Amino acid sequence: MKIKALLILLLAITAFSFKKRRTEDVFKADTQKSSIEWIAGKVAGEHRGLVKLSNGSLIMDNTNLKGGSFTIDMKSMTVTDLKGSSAQNLLGHLRGEDFFAIEKFPASSFTITKVTQNAPDKATITGNLTIKGITNSISFPASLKKQKNGLTALARDVKVDRTKYDIRYRSKSFFGDIGDKAIDDEFILNINLVCRK
Repeated sequence: MKIKALLILLLAITAFSFKKRRTEDVFKADTQKSSIEWIAGKVAGEHRGLVKLSNGSLIMDNTNLKGGSFTIDMKSMTVTDLKGSSAQNLLGHLRGEDFFAIEKFPASSFTITKVTQNAPDKATITGNLTIKGITNSISFPASLKKQKNGLTALARDVKVDRTKYDIRYRSKSFFGDIGDKAIDDEFILNINLVCRK
C-alpha cells in the first residue's frame, strides 16, 4: 500500500510539473517588425531616430508577463528628423565618445527583473538597462496584447537618464553655465516589440 501511495504521489508531482511548464510560453522578438524610437530634447528643440533589436524574447505565463530580455544593436542607430549631411553629422556625434561610444559598446541590453500586473493587458515592468557597460534599474508601464502565436508589447515615453551611463555632454547637471546649448539629461524611448512563438 505504501508503494502504491508513493507511486500515485510521484505521478501527481510529475503531472503538476508538466502542467506548470506548459503554461509558460516563450515569444521571440521579430527584429524586422519590432522598433525602438529615441527622442532627445534640448533647449532649442529635439532630435529623433530609431535603433533595431539584435534579438530578444518575452516569457508569458498564461496571460501574465513573467520575464524576458532583449539586445539593442547600437550600430543600427539612425536619425529621422534630419536629412543628408545634417543627419550624418549628428549620427556621427551620437556614435562617438561624447555619447554612446558605439565602436567600444556596439550593443545595449534590457533584462526584466520584476513584473507587476496591473490588468490583463497592462503591467509595470522593472529591469536592468545596460548602456556603455553600465547597468541601472528602470521601471515603466507597458501594454500587452497576446494572440494565439503572437505577442505585442508597447511602452511609450520611457525615460532614461543618460548621465547615469556616463553620457554628460552638455548636461546642465555637470555644466551649469552652458546656457541654451544644454541637452536634456533624460531621453525618451518608445518601444514596440512584436514577438512570435
